[in-house]
Amino acid sequence: VSFLVAMSIMKIISAEQTRLLDQQTIATEPISSIDLMERASRAFTTAFEDDYRPSYRKTYILCGPGNNGGDGLAIARMLHEAAFEVEVWLAEIGAASTDHQENLDRLRAEAVVPIHLLTKGTPFPALPPKSILIDGLFGSGLNRPIEGYWADLINYLNEQPISRIAIDVPSGLRADEASSGAIVKAEQTYTFQLPKLAFFAPENAVYVGRWQVLNIGLSAAALADLSTPNHYFPLHAAPILVKDRGRFDHKGTFGHSLIIAGSHGKIGAATLSAKAALRAGCGLVTVQVPACGYTIMQIAFPEAMVLVDPHQEIFTSPPDLAGYQAIGIGPGLGTNWLTRQALRELLEQAQSPLVLDADALNILGLHPEWQPLIPKDSILTPHPKEFERLFGPTSNSFERWQLLGEQAQRLGCYVVLKGGNTVLASPNGQLHFFTLGNPGMGTAGSGDTLTGILCGLLAQGYTPEDAAVLGLCVHGLAGDLACAEQEMEGLIAEDILNNLGRAFSQLRQMRGDR
Repeated sequence: VSFLVAMSIMKIISAEQTRLLDQQTIATEPISSIDLMERASRAFTTAFEDDYRPSYRKTYILCGPGNNGGDGLAIARMLHEAAFEVEVWLAEIGAASTDHQENLDRLRAEAVVPIHLLTKGTPFPALPPKSILIDGLFGSGLNRPIEGYWADLINYLNEQPISRIAIDVPSGLRADEASSGAIVKAEQTYTFQLPKLAFFAPENAVYVGRWQVLNIGLSAAALADLSTPNHYFPLHAAPILVKDRGRFDHKGTFGHSLIIAGSHGKIGAATLSAKAALRAGCGLVTVQVPACGYTIMQIAFPEAMVLVDPHQEIFTSPPDLAGYQAIGIGPGLGTNWLTRQALRELLEQAQSPLVLDADALNILGLHPEWQPLIPKDSILTPHPKEFERLFGPTSNSFERWQLLGEQAQRLGCYVVLKGGNTVLASPNGQLHFFTLGNPGMGTAGSGDTLTGILCGLLAQGYTPEDAAVLGLCVHGLAGDLACAEQEMEGLIAEDILNNLGRAFSQLRQMRGDR
């Protein structure tokens, strides 16, 4: 990814690295730790006011003894100054941190915010319906599951008809590894400086809710020195990747894609992929389908050129690959034995990166010994079940991401693990997380459109890395634009196709193009 793009990408660092970053900021800015806590609390309060000011609901803040609770005490003071009705519950779990104690002394000195003590055995507080609870019980430094009274308290709070808001990370959630035990179920998490790896795990969505990153001015120089394989790719990093077009460019300038897809009853997958390649800006698209799909393709997509497989119903023979700048294979293909052999022939013949999806991946899962034949820098796009068939089972997202990076390195390929938060693994083992898209895109044909988009970008001369990154952004953005028109329930793959042009337009507008 280009330098300008890299500057917009957020690192996802471990809890230990975050503590180190705090310490280095304190040492080099310089700033005292209590003032850094004040800065973080002010950022939280500002964001919270923006989102919850219209409700004027009573706000309770649960504070543990650590710095997360110290943030909560500072936030209580600031929210009171902003005319919120606030009460604090102070959990007596252990010795308070220095900064926590300082903020507690400040709050007590003002004597305007009620503070209630919670100890083991204390009856759980009654909460008015629709009130707000800000969770500052345990922070990212937690290193074991929450049990006993405090677990029972969290489970009780999770059952109440209230809004739960987390400071930095929901209590009980491990920032960078799998979690167990009681965890606060937040509807909103305001996290400091950088997102946490745990936020991208599907199993944690019920705890994290919506999340927002708040810049608290931690040292950019110290952050640059921290090494991590994990990165968050926000939409605003994508516009610089979009290529400009010249007045005298033509269809030959924008490349020729070959899509091998479809089988009897699944020619629609080939149609969607081919349309997406052209909608992504490719100049020419040829589709190879079994003989039963010839008339369908000619009628459904007259812009495409069609090659016909010798077999009536399945893919059995790869064509001459010369003359194509990008080749995609897999949507709707089936896994017949003849199709498997044809895929192997294609892998042996291919001299440039491929886009491999759907049944092409399922075949490679059935024949792992063929995986080394995949051309370097190819792009594989499995959903979680296809990923498991390819590389084996995992028990949680953290194990899956570890395996994802390892397999991308082993194959020397880009592997896109599709999902609510899509993850792109590069041949160097780096992972990039994407949050574009919506559940409405979990519909038949959505993945087929991504295959076509990636092929279309590769054919135009985008590098495999840039094609993968830009393709994921354009696909997700088009899905979000479609959702705004159709709602999630009404969204179909054709809607994604029809919004690709708008997605490119929005990216160009974001970089200031007229």
